[in-house]
Amino acid sequence: MANKCCFEALDKCLKDIMGNAEKPCEQIFGGKIVVFGGDFRQILLVVPRGTRSDIVHSTINASYILGTLQDVGDGKISKPNDGYAEITIPPKFLLKDFVDPIEKIVTSTYPNLLENFTNPEFLQSRAILASTIEIVDEINDYITNLLPGDEKEFLSSDTIDRSEANENEAFEHLTQEFLSCLKTSGLPNHCLKLKIDTTIMLIRNLDQLEGLCNGTRLTVTRLANHVIEAKIISGTHVGNTIYIPRMSLSPSQSPWPFKLIRRQFPIIVSFEMTMNKSQGQSLDYVGLYLPKDVFSHEQLYVAMSRVKSKGGLKILIHDKDKLPLQVTTNVVFK
Repeated sequence: MANKCCFEALDKCLKDIMGNAEKPCEQIFGGKIVVFGGDFRQILLVVPRGTRSDIVHSTINASYILGTLQDVGDGKISKPNDGYAEITIPPKFLLKDFVDPIEKIVTSTYPNLLENFTNPEFLQSRAILASTIEIVDEINDYITNLLPGDEKEFLSSDTIDRSEANENEAFEHLTQEFLSCLKTSGLPNHCLKLKIDTTIMLIRNLDQLEGLCNGTRLTVTRLANHVIEAKIISGTHVGNTIYIPRMSLSPSQSPWPFKLIRRQFPIIVSFEMTMNKSQGQSLDYVGLYLPKDVFSHEQLYVAMSRVKSKGGLKILIHDKDKLPLQVTTNVVFK
């Protein structure tokens, strides 16, 4: 199911094509007819051996994005607000009874993990989402440590693009230790800790025809010094075995006054992922972990709309003392 940003992008694109992007246009999508599968006004989806109830509940009108979730995306809850608003999460979605919040969100999202961690269908249908890279790394490390087998560390080689350093002498004094600590979205960590059967995600397009795209999820099947063997568990090429080499990678938009070049495998561990990285994923079970509030437009909506049904969504919110909360922040820049 596309989120609101996808609809807006499609609307703008088609208006550009129709040549009326700069003109007042009352017709959405520039007047073009667009058919969305799942609308009960169209031919209904085919649900193999499905009952009438199964078919009706697969339509847009029965989707979880309507009602409360749609209000989250539109910023209609807790009005008036200036873009930031506190909203109360319905109790049926909340995880409250816990001592260790990380253990709780992991066991809720990945029940009986040690009995199922080699099952691709189990892994491809679920994920934990959080707002920051630091929280994601903490939970991915926690889950990796639970898995049996030996852990292998892969360290990156980090340099600065001298062609864009503008001959600034200050950059000459940046140490390897400093560069290895840098983290940002779209860049693998300096240290990747992996085991056999770890769930990973590609963060670069390697071969789109073979299904090796940014966002493809895989499970590790073999670890060598300069290549990783993995099996695809999402997309159109599920089951294919592929080999991932090290690559020289840089963030598309550097948050630093220099361009970092990191030679590392183009992957992240993906038992948990950031809300931003989850865009485009469609999952049966989502654990939304919020020890810190969201900070960017539509993060909460994106996270909540990754799951296919209300029953598959569980949310854990806690304060700095790890006491459960029912309220969180929603950010919608209208």
